[in-house]
Amino acid sequence: MSPGPPPSNFRSFLIVRGGGRNRCLHRSENNELFLQITSIENLFIAWERFRKGKRSRQDVMLFECHLEDNLFALQAELASGAYQHSPYERFTIHDPKQRTIHKADVKDRVVHQAIVNIIEPLFEKRFIYDSYSCRVGKGTHAAVKRLRTFLLRGSTNNTKIVYALKCDIQKFFASVNHQKLLHLLERHIYDHETMKLLTGIVESFSTSPGMGIPLGNLTSQLFANVYLHELDWYVKQELKIRYYVRYCDDFALLAESPEECGVLTERIETFLNNHLHMHLHPNKVHVRTWRQGVDFLGYILLPHATILRPSTERRALRNATTDNTSSYLGLCKHADAHLVEKMIRNMTSG
Repeated sequence: MSPGPPPSNFRSFLIVRGGGRNRCLHRSENNELFLQITSIENLFIAWERFRKGKRSRQDVMLFECHLEDNLFALQAELASGAYQHSPYERFTIHDPKQRTIHKADVKDRVVHQAIVNIIEPLFEKRFIYDSYSCRVGKGTHAAVKRLRTFLLRGSTNNTKIVYALKCDIQKFFASVNHQKLLHLLERHIYDHETMKLLTGIVESFSTSPGMGIPLGNLTSQLFANVYLHELDWYVKQELKIRYYVRYCDDFALLAESPEECGVLTERIETFLNNHLHMHLHPNKVHVRTWRQGVDFLGYILLPHATILRPSTERRALRNATTDNTSSYLGLCKHADAHLVEKMIRNMTSG
């Protein structure tokens, strides 16, 4: 996604501060990518994107009170090389399972957005079509729909048995190897200053020495896709799997027999271990026929229906309120869940 137009009052900022280009134009052309990331134009665009849906939050309001000064000061820090990532705020969420989120401060999150604005297009054009996490026009519902299409094709319109191998990578975000990630980024980013900035962000967090990226960073979403693109390439190019869908660290592929699924599991595990320093979750490798039901991303796919996973259905009925009704109704919309939808409406209408 390329940066959109700057905010409407942006030109007045430029006039007041004496020009629109950042103050590091003396740098060589080899640092053009860094110039784009740290330009004041891109920082204002990053701010506009970051603040959507967050303007009522106290830390965001405080930053916005002196927005012009804060962004020009940030641009000066970045351009001079003085910028350093701040510590994270740690908290726990349940969505539904417990997850530990590490939240960066507002200034750092603007930097994350500024980086993604510029470098995401460099990688987006290299990703496979069937990678669905944190990409424009993709998402969980599109991934489920795509897997259903694959099941239909692989079973020749449900006239033969097809086997789905569903896998999950164990502790993915905590297991990302910093050195490997930076190497993958460096393959396509030749700008030393940009790599220095990315290195600082990668190394701003660790679960153990040289390992881990934080849940919650916008950059982590892009880094996850860059990292797991290696798995995508291996599955598509080396294993020659035609029907394969991945959403972050969850993926599913189709095979013709349980034995083939077993062989593929072993080969994928070996690849993950040797090349990405990761492992499949031993309790989350499942082989199912379409007729048995394929569990993927909160839904169960059957030949004549897509239904909510029972735990998803129970959570929706337990937690639905007037504040989150639209979210749970959205889950139902993409499944054959008319009764659940009616029950949620009845629970929250009063």
